[in-house]
Amino acid sequence: MSRKILFLCTGNSARSVLAEALAGRLGEGRLESYSAGSQPKGKINPGAVRWLEANGFEPTSFRSKSWDEFAGQDAVAFDFIITVCDNAAGEVCPIWPGKPSTAHWGMPDPADAGSTEAENDAAFAVTARVLTARLEQLLSLPLDTLSGPALKERLAAIGAAQPETIA
Repeated sequence: MSRKILFLCTGNSARSVLAEALAGRLGEGRLESYSAGSQPKGKINPGAVRWLEANGFEPTSFRSKSWDEFAGQDAVAFDFIITVCDNAAGEVCPIWPGKPSTAHWGMPDPADAGSTEAENDAAFAVTARVLTARLEQLLSLPLDTLSGPALKERLAAIGAAQPETIA
């Protein structure tokens, strides 16, 4: 059974887009991934575009969009909603259909990492490694049997792990 996962960030232009791409690839057949933002920038960050291209993704397959697209009665019912930036974690989120398990997997914004393209690209690579490690931990869980508070606790533990211990 495929589970639906939504990654949230304020601008939906960097971290959440990488998470969507990686979850789709790593969780193929097990995860159906999406991303959105509370205040979407309307375009994918150039560093994210470079990372997507360098890693075999089609950048035009992703777009910066509002979380409003996923709220309301007729919206996709998610199994998981993960915030990847501290701002989004502190915002009042819409009411999501279903009863998704939520967690915060915060990490620094790679778009703010440096003044050169090389510094920026290195930050995107680190972000992708951390997200990959977290997604691999998620996919190692017994998702067919784990639910409720136990699942929420495991998701929170994945996000609380220090990046240097999982990257």
